[in-house]
Amino acid sequence: MKIVHLADTHLGLSAFNRMDPETGMNLREQLVYDNFLAAVDRIVALRPDALVHAGDLFHQVKPKTRAYTTALDALSRLHDAGIPVLAVAGNHSMAKTRYTASPFEVLERGGYRASDLYVAHHNRYRRVELGDTVFHLIPNMLEAEGYRRAFEGLIFSSGTNVLVTHGLASILKDRRLHTVAEHELDATILSDRFDYIALGHFHGQVQVADNAWYSGSLEHCNYGEIAEKKGGLAVDLASGEVEHIDLPHTPMFSLGRINCDGLSAREVVDCILDAADETGKRIHQAICQITLDGIRRETLRALDQKALQDVRNRALDLKLQVLAADDPSRIFYEDSLVGVDYIGEFERFVEKEHLAPGEEEFVKKTGTEVLRSVIARHKEGERAAE
Repeated sequence: MKIVHLADTHLGLSAFNRMDPETGMNLREQLVYDNFLAAVDRIVALRPDALVHAGDLFHQVKPKTRAYTTALDALSRLHDAGIPVLAVAGNHSMAKTRYTASPFEVLERGGYRASDLYVAHHNRYRRVELGDTVFHLIPNMLEAEGYRRAFEGLIFSSGTNVLVTHGLASILKDRRLHTVAEHELDATILSDRFDYIALGHFHGQVQVADNAWYSGSLEHCNYGEIAEKKGGLAVDLASGEVEHIDLPHTPMFSLGRINCDGLSAREVVDCILDAADETGKRIHQAICQITLDGIRRETLRALDQKALQDVRNRALDLKLQVLAADDPSRIFYEDSLVGVDYIGEFERFVEKEHLAPGEEEFVKKTGTEVLRSVIARHKEGERAAE
C-alpha cells in the first residue's frame, strides 16, 4: 500500500492584516485555503491508496465557515478519486471538554460514505482496517497518560500496522512549541512494531526513528520556520521508502543580512530595496525577512517606512529582524503598533481558550488594560524620537 502523509494544515490561520480585495478575506487566510486545495489536487494526481492526516487540520476547535467548506471541498475531491482519508484530531482542533463538539463531527456528517473518512477524536483510539493494513489512530489527548492507555489497548495485526498520532516525540523535547495541550510522546509508544508512524504537531519535516516521520506543516506558520522544508511525504508501506512531496504553499524566505555598521538610515533603506529587487517576481505574495545586523536604534527609528511601502505591498509580509548594535538580543521590528490590532488579537486568543464566562471577562478586561498601557508608552517613545 502507498499512502500520502500530511499534518498541520491549520485551515483558518490568518495573519499580517492584509485583505484580499476580491473576497474581503484576510489574504494570508485566503492563500492557506487556496494552497490546501491545490495540494489536494496534486495528491489526487499521485493516486495513493490512502491519505493520512496526522492532526491540526483546522487552526482552532471552532473553525471558520470557510475552513469547513474548504475541508469539505477537499474531501469531495478525494472521494471522487477513490482515496480514503484517515485523520486524528490535533491539539489545535481538539475538543477540550466533553461539552464541546469536535469539528470532525461536522465532517463525519457531511454526506460522505463511511468508507471515505475515518477520524479519531474526543480522546478515543480508533482502529481502521484497509485491506491487509491496520491504521491505529490516536488523537491528541487531554492528558499525556491517554497515549499510553491507548497504546496498551491496541491489537496489532499480523499484516501491516501504521500508527497515526499527534504530539511531540521525546527526541524533540528541547524544541517544544509551547502550545495548549502539547504532550510529549513516550519513546516506547514509537514502537518498532509499527511498519510506519505518521506524526503531527512538529512543523518541520523530520525523521525521528527508523519508522517514524513528521511530515511537517503545509505552510510556514511563523518566522521561526523559515528554514524548514514544507510539503508532504509519500510512503510505500511495502518497501519502507519515504519521499518528500513538494506541495503548494506560501513561500517564506530570507532577503539576506545587511551589515548596518556605519550606514545611514537612507543607506539601510536602499540596501533593503536592492535586496527585494534582486528576488524579482519571487517576492510576490511571499513572506520575507531581512536581517539588519549592527543597526543603531536611532537609525532604526529613522528608517523611511514610506520608501519601504512598495516592497510591503508586493510581499505578503516584510519582517525586519534586528540585531541592534546597542542590544545583542534579537528583536522583530514593526513599523508601528497602530497597524496591528493587538487588542482584537488578544481578545480572539482568549475566546479560543474557552474559559468560564466570569474568568473570560476578567482576563479580557485585565489584559486589554495592560496592552493599552504598553501601546500608549510605545507611542510616547515614538513621538519623543521624532
